[in-house]
Amino acid sequence: MSEAPYKVWQCRTCGYIYEEEHGDPTEGLAPGTRWADIPEDWVCPLCGTPKSDFDMIEL
Repeated sequence: MSEAPYKVWQCRTCGYIYEEEHGDPTEGLAPGTRWADIPEDWVCPLCGTPKSDFDMIEL
């Protein structure tokens, strides 16, 4: 069984994009880190918007 495809999430406030495939190493999120594995208290590194205010998007 193959692993689910990586997803992309966008901050509703500033447009920051989090791609599971690439992660965000500068924020301590290794490539391949799934959205569900990011702590609930994580915030957008650009504007401080909470994780709950991100939307999954199709690229």
